[in-house]
Amino acid sequence: MRDKKKNRIPRPLEKSGTPATGALLTVEEVSKQLRVDATTVRRWIKNGAMDAVSLPHSDKRQSYRIRQATLDALLATSAI
Repeated sequence: MRDKKKNRIPRPLEKSGTPATGALLTVEEVSKQLRVDATTVRRWIKNGAMDAVSLPHSDKRQSYRIRQATLDALLATSAI
């Protein structure tokens, strides 16, 4: 079933209501969770500070997807 608002297939959720560990997140979703601008996330990807999957594109801007496990590892290492 597609989400009518954005015409996307909903992400699989774990019992906790968060995206499944194998889920791929958009740059915008990661930026919201980290409370930084999407441009910052893209810069981290280009500099190699964050692993991401590059998607084929025809636009000016490269599209990426970040694995939930990558985000979880980043949050775990930066926890105080």
